[in-house]
Amino acid sequence: CSPTPMKLRDTPSACPSLWRWLPCPPAELRLDLVLSSGQSFRWWESSPGAWTGVLGGRVWTLRQDGDRLWYTVYGEEDEHEEERDECPAKAAKLNAAETDRILRDYFQLDVGLSPLYHAWGAADPLFRKVANDFPGVRVLRQDPVECLFSFICTSNNHISRITAMIERLCQAFGRRLCCLDSRPFHAFPSLSALTGADAEARLRALGFGYRAKFVSGSARAIAEGLGSEGLCQLRTAPYAEARRVLCALPGVGAKVADCVCLLSLDKAEAVPVDTHVWHIARQRYGVALGGKSLTPRAYQEIGDFFRGLWGPRAGWAQAV
Repeated sequence: CSPTPMKLRDTPSACPSLWRWLPCPPAELRLDLVLSSGQSFRWWESSPGAWTGVLGGRVWTLRQDGDRLWYTVYGEEDEHEEERDECPAKAAKLNAAETDRILRDYFQLDVGLSPLYHAWGAADPLFRKVANDFPGVRVLRQDPVECLFSFICTSNNHISRITAMIERLCQAFGRRLCCLDSRPFHAFPSLSALTGADAEARLRALGFGYRAKFVSGSARAIAEGLGSEGLCQLRTAPYAEARRVLCALPGVGAKVADCVCLLSLDKAEAVPVDTHVWHIARQRYGVALGGKSLTPRAYQEIGDFFRGLWGPRAGWAQAV
């Protein structure tokens, strides 16, 4: 196989020893809808239908073919200069069962999506109307540290700019993993990397603006408090408790907290509400809540409305 696997773009079968697959029909997962939707900001369409990104400290390329989810994982750069091509990566020596497990966990493939779509459609005619155009939308299960700091960067922002900010953050503070087609890839920064005395100044220099204070401040608050392990343990805490802990961090309001709860802390009932969701609730569902602004009370009532409509995985339905 080529020492630069990213160039093997046309079909996974071009290099079968580097590629594995999981059974996964499009009704259960659509990479193009999920990885571009603003749940995560570390994936890019490296060629038509192929998505490359960083997951679990490794670089992956994913693509779908029929009912199969194909993937390959790249290892870290070889230490020996004479064994390198222009800027290659060697194939990762990971146990196949472990790579399967990582992907199944990340996409939560043990959750059957088709029965959920059916239940949501039965409860909500509007959902039933739009769901046909958006099959295979599921919620990712991300690392809580990465998810938290990514979504702190989303305030008053849009996906392309957030993606560029996260890329700069990883290049400046994260461990370099490998380089594919002359593009370097870095791991998401560790908590300790973001707690340095100069972290805020460096983030401001990277264009984070007022968010620099929130990123560095939340990193210090977590490091001095519950720690990254404690943040992960919020997965077993009740939704209201996890949300309360998150909202005590600098730069974390109700929506960011709900995004983190939904996308990394196993709170499938969390419904992130922004002005778009608020307007949808008012205009398309006739929910008369709030005045001219999205107040905390209106935020809570809208979330409760959708939880009542869609059930215990209301956050998944909202993603659709």
